[in-house]
Amino acid sequence: MPFTQFTNLDFDQIKTQIKDYLRANSNFTDFDFEGSNFSVLIDTLAYNTYITAFNSNMIANESFLDSATLRENVVSLARTIGYVPRSKTAAKASITFDVPTNTTSAFLTLQAGLVCVGSFDNTSYRFSLSEDVTTTVSNGIARFGSSSAPINVYQGSLLTKQFAVDTSQDQRFILDNPNIDTSTMVVYVKGINDTGLGREYFQVDNILNLNKNSEIYLIQEVQDERYELLFGDGYFGRKLENQSIITVKYIVTDGETGNGAASFDFQGNFVDSSNVRVIPSGPITVNTIQRASNGGEIESLSSIKYFAPRLYSAQYRAVTSRDYEAIIQSIYPNTESVSVVGGEELVPPQFGTVQISIKPKNGTYVTDFDKQNILSKLKQYSIAGINQKIVDLKVLYVEIDTSVYFNSSQVSSVDTLKSSVISSLTEYASSLDVNKFGGRFKYSKAVQLIDRVNNAITSNITKVKIRRDMKVLINQFAQYELCFGNRFHINPEGFNIKSTGFKLAGSDDIVYFTDVPRSITVVSDNGNPITRLDGSEKGDLAVVKTTSTGEKMVVLKSAGTVDYKNGEIIINTVNIASTVAPDDLIEIQAFPESNDVVGLKDLYLSFDVSKSKINMVKDVIASGEDISGVTFIRDYYTSSYSNGEIERK
Repeated sequence: MPFTQFTNLDFDQIKTQIKDYLRANSNFTDFDFEGSNFSVLIDTLAYNTYITAFNSNMIANESFLDSATLRENVVSLARTIGYVPRSKTAAKASITFDVPTNTTSAFLTLQAGLVCVGSFDNTSYRFSLSEDVTTTVSNGIARFGSSSAPINVYQGSLLTKQFAVDTSQDQRFILDNPNIDTSTMVVYVKGINDTGLGREYFQVDNILNLNKNSEIYLIQEVQDERYELLFGDGYFGRKLENQSIITVKYIVTDGETGNGAASFDFQGNFVDSSNVRVIPSGPITVNTIQRASNGGEIESLSSIKYFAPRLYSAQYRAVTSRDYEAIIQSIYPNTESVSVVGGEELVPPQFGTVQISIKPKNGTYVTDFDKQNILSKLKQYSIAGINQKIVDLKVLYVEIDTSVYFNSSQVSSVDTLKSSVISSLTEYASSLDVNKFGGRFKYSKAVQLIDRVNNAITSNITKVKIRRDMKVLINQFAQYELCFGNRFHINPEGFNIKSTGFKLAGSDDIVYFTDVPRSITVVSDNGNPITRLDGSEKGDLAVVKTTSTGEKMVVLKSAGTVDYKNGEIIINTVNIASTVAPDDLIEIQAFPESNDVVGLKDLYLSFDVSKSKINMVKDVIASGEDISGVTFIRDYYTSSYSNGEIERK
């Protein structure tokens, strides 16, 4: 009998193949396999074969990075190509405080360990230092940190671990604690002739430019999200001496949950220059310069699978956009999404420049301090002659205005049905298809999501809007440019571009931006004038206000230009005194030509469900209330301005 190749590891299929094999034997030609006790043996053989095949399949899957599912295996496979997954990241807060003291010492030292306790969302979090901080004492006051150079404290607890080196054994240096922030790790090695904690060793992520005297160590993740320290072998890095003492200090953190703390109570300890404990002579008030932020979770399996091969392909050099994406993720763990645009693609071109835009996991903008750190670390990867520039995030918001028709006879609560629709859209808004650079809002998918929320929903009519938020300079003459990256729809009557309200300098009227497409007047065959679009796909940006009768009056006819084809708005020099929206923002929205919206280049796409409009409409035809459809509500709308907000009716 020829060997059977199984394409489907199914229990019944295996059992059938065993029976066919036995029937091929002349002794079992007419044997009744179903009615005899022999069927139990066949089931046992099939079950054993099935389990063996399943285990073999799992083992094969766990041998490849793409198909592995166990973290230990994914990390091990990534290790073979030199990738170390990111650890948890402690939330960092910047603080300052003054310490009243009666000490005669000229210096006061804040000891490493617990510094303060921060509170957020009815929960307290410990904030610590991994190293001592020393400052001078002047007139009975020791000042720790300043507004320009604050003290950075990290959420978590400082722990210390020591190892005694025994070169006669195959020794491993594994830290027992999970949830370690490896960036806070401080390592000292005390040799036989060293004093104190010994010499500090520094962490590296590759063996480039190392020699036999380099005092370095590497780390790797092992079982149960713990970390192992690796030291030099005498060729790449200094080799450990026998009987040396390794001291490791590190912070164990709660990760992302530690973000948000802004109020702190001091809990630290001080010593003077003689290492004698000092008790402050008065209360200590902690001033918060920056609330706790940038805390993150340990790198997920999907992230490891995505970035490990890309960082390996980068080979520690930043050339392509994929190289920058992988490297920035490794040097700035708080990165959620990265956009890298070459200078030759910019308008106008900036040759020799790479423009980088980063969306952090927590928040919208990368701080100036973090920008400098990222650019500094990128220098060791970048090619000579190429300058990197980090620009602030540009968010392209997508909003929808939908009328959801439902059968009232199948709904007990309209509010509950509306909440279900919002929940479904919110889930789609949080997906990676939307929230990223190069993200795409898929109209058909959003419409289907609404229809599938409940069987009571009969249909929906959904319109799409795109929005950019413009930060204005109050009481200053300035020009502005907004790029939407998507073609605008052209309404011959105008009013496709709308904004929230603002006041111009020297006027108390609330005004708005809108567009007026450029047109020409021609004479028809019968001699009547006809106005039509001039075909340039350009328009003028006007400033209008609403009169007491509800009519729109043009205040400034030519305040800028609109490029409908490229989706760009340029605002001429204008002096804005105030805005209706908070934080000096003017929200400018437009109707796109296509319902599928794409975040191009440096635009981060975000589906804003909170500002979308969900209108629940009773379907009187489906419910049987009006079979003829005389009272059926058709979806239509007009545009108007009211109280500084853009209204849709």
